Amino acid sequence: MTTIAIVGAGTGLGGAVARRFGREGFDVALLSRTKEHVDALAADLGGAGVNARGFAADVHDPAALAAALDAAASDLGPVEVLQYSPIPHRDFMKPVLETSPADIEGPLAFSVVGPMTAVRQVLPGMRSLGRGTLLFINGGTAVRPQPERAGTSIAFAAESAYARMLHDVLAGDGIHAAQLIIPGAITPGDPRKDPVVLADMLWGMHRGRGEFRHYAEPLDA
Repeated sequence: MTTIAIVGAGTGLGGAVARRFGREGFDVALLSRTKEHVDALAADLGGAGVNARGFAADVHDPAALAAALDAAASDLGPVEVLQYSPIPHRDFMKPVLETSPADIEGPLAFSVVGPMTAVRQVLPGMRSLGRGTLLFINGGTAVRPQPERAGTSIAFAAESAYARMLHDVLAGDGIHAAQLIIPGAITPGDPRKDPVVLADMLWGMHRGRGEFRHYAEPLDA
């Protein structure tokens, strides 16, 4: 049995993805800053028949993130799918002319150093399996920068570039990197941006192993 590790797991999208992949036989590692939070989610998933376990890690702490992913692989089995989808902090979204060099350090740690740390930790296990999927979740500013949200616009663009390079260089190893752009907010009940709908998209991205970038809805919508 292999594992999906969800970095930034919550009750919305993270919970829906855990249920979707768990239904397909995956064990689920739930990572967030608060152990009690992911333990409660793991217990809820267990009631639905999903084998899930919580691990505490702040994506701003590379050593803690690497240790949590290592523990997940040790406890549940090798990580075949990594989803990187923590929610950006509100203070990352200052207007561009009010954003200083110091202000961009947090967004870059969150959206570049965090995913790079996670990928480097799970990649050896994926190589040993001979397969793997890296799923990156971003908002619309990843492809259409917004001057009022400078931090995420800059950091998401950098994360997109990193993920795209992974898509290009890892395909020959059977490892697929893909990005899902979700413009606006994840919205329960929305025909395109409900967590269950998005989880189905992510399952399709894992199984389809085709193009790099996917959109929950058109940016102009």
